[in-house]
Amino acid sequence: MATARTLHLLHVTIALAVGPLLSSAAAQADSGVPSRTGIVVSASAPASDVGAAILRQGGNAVDAAVATAFALAVTLPAAGNIGGGGFMLIRLRNGRTSVIDYRETAPARATPTMYLRVDGSIDHDLSTKGYVAVGVPGTVRGLALAHKKYGRLPWATVLAPAAALAATGFPLSGPMARELNWFVDSVFSRFPSSLAVYGKPGGGQWAAGDTLRLPDLARALRDIARTGPDVFYRGWIADSIASQMAAHGGLLTKADLAAYRARERVPLRGTFRGYDIISAPPPSSGGTVLIEMLNILERFDLKAAGRYSATTHHLTMEAMRRAYLDRARWLGDPDFAPQPVQRLTSKAYADSLAASIDPQRATASVHLGPNVACPPSEHPQTTHFSIVDRDGNAVANTYTINWWYGSGLVVQGAGFLLNNEMDDFNKKQGCTGAEGEIGTAANVIAPRKRMLSSMAPTIVAHNGQLRLVTGTPGGRTIPNTLLAVVLNVIEFGMTAREAVAGPRIHHAWMPDTALVEQAAMSDSLLTILREMGHTIQRVNEPRRWGDAHTIVIDETTGVAWGANDASADSKVSRPE
Repeated sequence: MATARTLHLLHVTIALAVGPLLSSAAAQADSGVPSRTGIVVSASAPASDVGAAILRQGGNAVDAAVATAFALAVTLPAAGNIGGGGFMLIRLRNGRTSVIDYRETAPARATPTMYLRVDGSIDHDLSTKGYVAVGVPGTVRGLALAHKKYGRLPWATVLAPAAALAATGFPLSGPMARELNWFVDSVFSRFPSSLAVYGKPGGGQWAAGDTLRLPDLARALRDIARTGPDVFYRGWIADSIASQMAAHGGLLTKADLAAYRARERVPLRGTFRGYDIISAPPPSSGGTVLIEMLNILERFDLKAAGRYSATTHHLTMEAMRRAYLDRARWLGDPDFAPQPVQRLTSKAYADSLAASIDPQRATASVHLGPNVACPPSEHPQTTHFSIVDRDGNAVANTYTINWWYGSGLVVQGAGFLLNNEMDDFNKKQGCTGAEGEIGTAANVIAPRKRMLSSMAPTIVAHNGQLRLVTGTPGGRTIPNTLLAVVLNVIEFGMTAREAVAGPRIHHAWMPDTALVEQAAMSDSLLTILREMGHTIQRVNEPRRWGDAHTIVIDETTGVAWGANDASADSKVSRPE
């Protein structure tokens, strides 16, 4: 999958809701794109334009989020979806907050050992490819719940642009054309329904400028727009999913689809330097890990040490390894296992963790927690978008089908890809090891259970005012990418563009190796940190992890500044 991931350079758009309120080009380059009328930052130019158009029609941030999410299912099928799930964090202008949890669930026939071979080893092909890898999709129910509770425009209005995009098609970029060709040859060729949708009509290779039309998906979106989410969970779309599963040994049934419910949850809250940190609670681990790391680092004067000093990097990696150990030990679906989130995110607990850090020496991860060698898991192919409207309502939404193009399986007649989220469960209890596999009990497979996620859509407020809207894809790297962005803005006073462009590091407890971008550390800094006991590996791929699409609101002027991740093939769009 790594090869396929590098084929796709995301088209990232910042779309302004109304006419441009821009300063000089130099200011844009340094700070991002400014607006007082609304900003949509997503991983697809057409999808961002759809969200901005909804804002222009009088929709609020939630309307724009629903429209953008459905549009991404068309224009970014590798990660945008109606066949997966995720989390939407909402903050209204009056300060009210909510999380819509539309994470996928395990089918009723799922079992704790369903991905184990006779010899006890994990069959990763079974958990990632095809029919048995699919969890019950939550996106349509989740977006419908968000719209029902917080939207302003009619449901059909916010879905219409996505249906039109699917019907008329959109031009492929060169990277997306190459990516589709790779997947057609390597994955989609296994599934006739997938090949029929994403193979080039008449055969041959996709090329830049070719139009990708998705008529089956257009039909599905039109029916969802006309009749609501029940057509997906109880109607002909559910029938199509269930019959395809039954014919090929999948576990997902129509009863599973009918039983699915999105959940509205109370957001997780913390503070850092007097700023309010608002993020996703379990079954997302990302918010807990982010707040725990910020609590630890609040005990140190990072600003005095310098953003990219050896001291700041050392303390950051030590905070990461401790928070990620707690993630592995405790976190999962709160409906199935108690979650000690209040303790993990408390200031008193952070005091004890900070006191355990040697300021001159790295802690060996194996000394913090148990180790049994197992192969790695969890994949970074997800997408995030951030939205602010003219009234100051904000949405941070992260959703996924897990791997790039999920299970590779397109639903017959409905034209969308299904997830392979079952791979995010702990597939072998007790198997927690040096290579990154987690086997703690909280995330073991059970019927109707939500699998643990790292997604962490995050909003920051200060003195009651919106300050930051952010999020990112990246699997287990998500909390650490967001840690960098939040520190850059709050601790080091960076602009949106500077905060997103800053180099990143990642440590996940196990494996006990810190990953750093090529530009993150000089040779001399690497030497210092290695002498302190850190194992550090430079990432040689040209693109780094994450796409931290971010909006920063200037506390003095109230102007919102949007910045897409510079690692993507970005574009700025301003609809009139």
